[in-house]
Amino acid sequence: MQHVPNLLTIARLVLSAVFFLTLNFYRYPVANSAILWVAMGIYIVAALTDIADGYLARRFKVESTFGRIMDPFADKVLNIGAFIYLAGSRFVDPQAVEAGTFFTMISGVYPWMVVVILARELLVTGIRGEMEGRGIKFGANIFGKLKTLLQCIGIPFLIGIVALDPRAEGRGWWIYVQGFWAYGIVITTVLSGIPYVRNAYTAVQKPASEPS
Repeated sequence: MQHVPNLLTIARLVLSAVFFLTLNFYRYPVANSAILWVAMGIYIVAALTDIADGYLARRFKVESTFGRIMDPFADKVLNIGAFIYLAGSRFVDPQAVEAGTFFTMISGVYPWMVVVILARELLVTGIRGEMEGRGIKFGANIFGKLKTLLQCIGIPFLIGIVALDPRAEGRGWWIYVQGFWAYGIVITTVLSGIPYVRNAYTAVQKPASEPS
């Protein structure tokens, strides 16, 4: 059993690659929406491996250095990669672009959102590396876990809305639902980084004689 959590983490990376490959076959509005349902299913299975590997590692007390490094790495590959795809050219609504409207992304995710999310992840990763290099434990807190949970719920939700086509007649209000979720994910992601910055600042300000 000691190898199962790590195997699940590796499986998540493989599933991430399959997920991205599946999205490569989609382009709004000409592609079959069935591709998105398949991609959603793959993503959900990949996200479930994140829950399973952490639970099994704690349950059987087989937490490892490999898991501490690769588990968050696999999470970021899956989630940030999903946002990059959703903000890419395959999810641009050409009619909205031509009309010059504000909502040009059928996914509700825009490139600037990806920049903000990626910036937060890089900042927290840099802080964690520095703190742990000083011998200060700096694992994920409840805010980071909440951020990941919201992303894991929001990504398949946004994909599902695209599959149902929010631009179809009578579904225009879905665009605002998309916006609520997308902006909510971005705001939560940013806010979840504040405790890391605050805790790191507090740790750095402690006198050298004071235990960390």
